[in-house]
Amino acid sequence: MPLPWPSPLRAWYAVAILVLAFILSFVDRIVIALLVEPIKADLGISDFGIGLLQGFAFALFYALLGIPIGRLSDRVSRRGIIATGIVVWSLMTAACGLARSFFGLFLARVGVGVGEATLSPAAYSMISDYFPREKLGRALGVYQSGALLGAGIAFLVGGAAVQMLSAHDGQVLPILGEVRMWQLAFFVVGLPGLLIALLMLTVKEPVRRGKASGTASGIPLREVLAYMRSHRRLFAAHFAGFALLVVPITTVLAWAPTYLSRVLGFARAESGFVLGVMLLILSPAAVYFGGWLIDFLQKRGHADAPFRVSIGAALAIIPLSLFATTGTGPTLALWLIGPLIFCACISQAAAPTVIQVMVPNEMRAQISAVWMLCMNLISTILGPTMVGFITVYVLMDDMAVGQSIALVNVLSAPVSAFILWLGLRQFRLEQAVSAG
Repeated sequence: MPLPWPSPLRAWYAVAILVLAFILSFVDRIVIALLVEPIKADLGISDFGIGLLQGFAFALFYALLGIPIGRLSDRVSRRGIIATGIVVWSLMTAACGLARSFFGLFLARVGVGVGEATLSPAAYSMISDYFPREKLGRALGVYQSGALLGAGIAFLVGGAAVQMLSAHDGQVLPILGEVRMWQLAFFVVGLPGLLIALLMLTVKEPVRRGKASGTASGIPLREVLAYMRSHRRLFAAHFAGFALLVVPITTVLAWAPTYLSRVLGFARAESGFVLGVMLLILSPAAVYFGGWLIDFLQKRGHADAPFRVSIGAALAIIPLSLFATTGTGPTLALWLIGPLIFCACISQAAAPTVIQVMVPNEMRAQISAVWMLCMNLISTILGPTMVGFITVYVLMDDMAVGQSIALVNVLSAPVSAFILWLGLRQFRLEQAVSAG
């Protein structure tokens, strides 16, 4: 007899806490986007160096450690793993404020990535054990909205913090000595995360469902790799296509504040407020809409709904990306950046939904971690890091940062649509084989 599902109240409480943790992770991850100019001035870093700090430094260990952490999440308490990770990334965010050089800031950003690597693989697995399949797309959509809610809050809170802390720039603190405004900002956003770690301990670990093995130690890694090899065409299309579709939102989060302040003349606090409001309103609406649309299409027999929805989003991104950051008029830019954010967020729930419905329980966190490895390496190399590289070494003009954003997005979106189309066809073929 199948086990009853947890009560809706318990399930949605768990999602709420996981969303809160995801929001916190993104606040800590991207507040640096509002601090580009003062960090450059104090540490003598170029746009390419900033791109490395926003992208490569964070993503490298975030991605690589996701696989062993995902494997651990398939075997031990996912709640405990997430709580520990929150403590680590919160302390390392605060440690960014202790940096006195590019190398010190780079290492602290690596530490943030290490801590945040614990969250999503374990969270995806937990949510899939809280909700039946017909409600999973919506639940994952709500969770994914936490990332972009966090981005919005990061810009709002970060912008307010920048404005408030500007009056204390150069403050001399005991032991630390003189502390710049941007360093204080890292302290302010990092340390409150320790309270969220305690709150995570109030979430109940759900019973694992859909097991392919009854062993307590979980499925051996060789079996996970064998499963991926047997479905390699689908996984390759999934990982590459969805990772490229993440690129447009990463470029907006990392570089739109700089574009608004440097090219269009917005104050840092003002650019944070504008982008924060956009993200708070548009991103959860888009992610929820995408999750609802996936569930809607699946109920009507379209098992390939996550691919269909994502291909449509990728095609809509192309014209918006071409013009959103290439002008010098603030009004037109804001009118186009908003729809670009919405379309870039529609498919955020699609990639994890595919993994959770097609993969046995004991493999979900591990394969989610492999997905996040590919997603983070591709999206950060082609997103924040590549924008900085193009600005410095190709266009050779700091004022061309908007053109760099547009170039990266206009190249990544159509390639994503094509790869996802290949994945859609492969998914149909595999569904037909399994049904036959």
